[in-house]
Formats: sequence, structure tokens, C-alpha cells
Amino acid sequence: MSKDPQQQSNRTQTSIFDHGGDFTGQTSTRSERAYRHADQYVLAPIRVGLTDWRMPVGGIIVCFFILLGTIGVDYVPAPKTSDGVPKTPAFVDWAVPLGTDNLGQGVAKQLVHATPAMLKMALAGAIVATGLAVIIGTVAGYKGGTVDSVLMTLTDVVMTIPALPLVIVLAAIYQPKDPFVVGMILAIDNWPGLARALRSQVLTIREESYIEAARTMGISSPTVLGRDIVPQMMPYILINAANAARTVIFESVALYFLGFLPFSTFNWGVMLNLAYQAGAMSNIDLFGHWLIAPMVTLAVFSFGLILFSQGLDRVFNPRLRARHAKTVSSDDRTDISSD
Repeated sequence: MSKDPQQQSNRTQTSIFDHGGDFTGQTSTRSERAYRHADQYVLAPIRVGLTDWRMPVGGIIVCFFILLGTIGVDYVPAPKTSDGVPKTPAFVDWAVPLGTDNLGQGVAKQLVHATPAMLKMALAGAIVATGLAVIIGTVAGYKGGTVDSVLMTLTDVVMTIPALPLVIVLAAIYQPKDPFVVGMILAIDNWPGLARALRSQVLTIREESYIEAARTMGISSPTVLGRDIVPQMMPYILINAANAARTVIFESVALYFLGFLPFSTFNWGVMLNLAYQAGAMSNIDLFGHWLIAPMVTLAVFSFGLILFSQGLDRVFNPRLRARHAKTVSSDDRTDISSD
């Protein structure tokens, strides 16, 4: 059993949630048990999130972009050359509130119709990067021995490969046009760090008595990993998934801006590239709105993801959830607060 006081504290808090906070020994009805679970797993996280401005603000920003990329494209017409007079500045003609490019296409419409591709790349990158890290990191830490050595050697090899040249070579070979494929390629260099961190945590968890008991009983490794180990690390995994999505978006915009990825659809990086080629850096008054609009959009979306991931860190904290759960007894809250 671990002698770390913090781990002892976390196990105590987790056990309170696992047992629904009912330590009185009294029999509860089905509705009471349902309310207790709703309070501890739904209402308490919401209360924790609302106590910190970062969670609601980040959530609103992320939800705004998700709605923009899913519903907004159905209500905003696709940009075309007849949207307005070419090179119209922002906030001059409210038919094109963010102005037009050198062909007369509305900048705001381009931003809206570029959002779905950005969301697809972020989703694919987050899933691939986090999935590879979870599989390799947890299996290496749990199995140990030769499996650990092989997987960690593979991880170290990927970490030592320069990421940008590798992505450029892959993009040149495959010429990806599907946003999902672009996101998966960009995720190649985003998983090793998380895999090593997860392995370190699994090395500690696998020494717990209940894990030893499960192994002694002959329970399969996938079952132990999926039922007992990975759920304990889900907060850390979700937070890193949000950061991986942000990294993939930054990398994709940079590669589209530099022209290493094919221009197959609307994209914030493509807009930056076209504005730069049109001379936006030397003619800020004429094309500045075309260059600044995607930069501001990218910064706001990234800011929202950062706030959202920081808010998740508080929401998944068992100590804070126990303090905000009304069905946890005052004695248990006092014990937790004194830890």
C-alpha cells in the first residue's frame, strides 16, 4: 500500500463518491439513490465549475465555435465574389461586417465556413494523440518488462524525430485534403509526452492492493486497465486532450499559412496565406482586416480551450466535488477539508 499522504487522501475522497456518501447504514429508496448520484456526479461538478469564471467562459467559447461549425454553416451562405466590393474594410458595409478580400468575398463568411474543417482537425488530432498515449502509456506501465522497454523505446524514438520536418514530408507524400486526415497526421508528434506521463502514474497505481488482487484472481489485463486504472486517470487524460486539440489547430494553421498543405477548403490558415500574398503586411489599411480577422478568431478559440481545460482540472478534483456535494455529510466534508 502506498505511504503517500496525498494518495491516501484521494482514495478517501474517491471512496466517498463510490459509496454515494451513505455511511449511515440506513436503507435509502431508489429515488434517494438517484438524487445522490445526480448530486455527486452532475450537480456538484456544475457547482464547482460555476465557482470559477474560467469554466463557464471557456465552455461558452468552445460551445460557440461548435455551434458555428455545425449549425452556423446552414444559416450563413457560402462566400462568393458578389458579396461586396473587393477590398472593403471592416465595419463599413454591414452586409459584409468584417469586410471583403481582394475578390469581394466576405471575410466573416469565410471564417464561418472554415470552422467545420478546424473542428474536424482538432477532433481527429485529439482522439489520435490521446488514444495512442493512453494505449501505449498504460500498457507499458502495467505490463512492465520487455513490453515496457519496447513501447518506451518507440516513444523515445518518436520524441527525438523533429516534428515539423516529419509532418511536412508526410504532407508532401500524401497531400491530405480531408480535415480528419490532416488532424491525424498532425497528431503524430503529440502523444509521446502524455504516454510517458501516463506510464509513470500507472507504475504507482499497479502497486495498489486491489490491482494486485485482480491480477491474482486472473482477471485479464484489458479488463483491469479499462475498469480500474484508466478511469482514475480520466481527468488528466481529458485535460491533455483539450491541449492536444489546441496544438493541432495551431500546427494546421501554421502549415496552411506556409503553404505546406493543399488548399482544398476554407481554413483560417489559408485566409492568412492569401492575405499575406495579397500584400496585407505592407498594406495594412487595405488588407489588414483580412489578416487580423482569422488571427483574432484563432486566438479566441485557443483561449477558450485553455480556459476550458483549466476548468476541467477543478471539476474533476474529488476534494472540490465532495465539498460542493450536498449529499456528502458534514463530517465527511470536515475530514476532507482537514486533509
